[in-house]
Amino acid sequence: MTLGVALAQTNSRNYVEDSVRQARTAAELGVRAVWFGQRMDYDSPMLAAIVGREVPALQVGTSAIPVLGRHPMLISSQAQTAQAATGGRYHLGLAVGSTLVSDAFGVPFDRPIARLREFLTALRTLLDTGTADFHGEFLTVTPTMATAVAGAEPRVPVLVAAMGPQALRVSGELADGVLPYLAGPKTLENHIVSTVTEYAEAAPRVVAFVPAVVTADVQGARAKAVEQLAFYEQVPSYRRVLDLEGVQRAADLAVIGDEETVAAEIRRYYDAGATEIVLASTDLTGEADQLRTWRLIGELTPRG
Repeated sequence: MTLGVALAQTNSRNYVEDSVRQARTAAELGVRAVWFGQRMDYDSPMLAAIVGREVPALQVGTSAIPVLGRHPMLISSQAQTAQAATGGRYHLGLAVGSTLVSDAFGVPFDRPIARLREFLTALRTLLDTGTADFHGEFLTVTPTMATAVAGAEPRVPVLVAAMGPQALRVSGELADGVLPYLAGPKTLENHIVSTVTEYAEAAPRVVAFVPAVVTADVQGARAKAVEQLAFYEQVPSYRRVLDLEGVQRAADLAVIGDEETVAAEIRRYYDAGATEIVLASTDLTGEADQLRTWRLIGELTPRG
């Protein structure tokens, strides 16, 4: 997966059918990878499995499922089901979680990095060996049946929405890569890529999620980006990367303009060390501009 889109969440009465419709349209325009966020009204690995099976031209990913309130055995089985359904085209994205998730599950949001380390350690063992005997401070993982099909290929890639130094270290050691969002090119190059690479045995995947839309209505799109992305400015992990980039508002990192402008910014992220880029918020100014953005992605996507 080198260039993709995060499918916009819709208010459709049947989000599965609508997601399949969107995915088919994206594939017809040349997009080769789509990602789904995790919400509380659907299961993102199942949605990715359905879309990936219905639209075989696409690779599919989830970004990102919080580990807080979940167990590695359940995530392992969900991910492998999606991997089998898509014929090896599924990519599992995880996140530490937040106080929003903590409140929803009634689980304390304490020592998140230690929890992440235990979760990834157990999950990696489940996926790699088909079993585990893990007894940690937060998790116990002792399956009584096999947790992976012997010889199944490829193994589910595991990525983490990590941007802080400690999370990047754990992800470098135990995951296949990271999924930074709202981390600009300077922050990506100087803080994220260098840190995760330092702790990884092999070159890690760095899948940068970037809000972007191709549009003639730059002012209108910027105003909507200010409104929609303001939430992240209050979240400490995002506030940190915004400050590192030297911007005040999350919307300042939204890539908005014509095809040439957006393509140039995509190149900046690749130059900063991203191995893959996913454009998000492509629906800021409506369906016509979203399709225009997807068409550009299709044109920029290498063939073969």
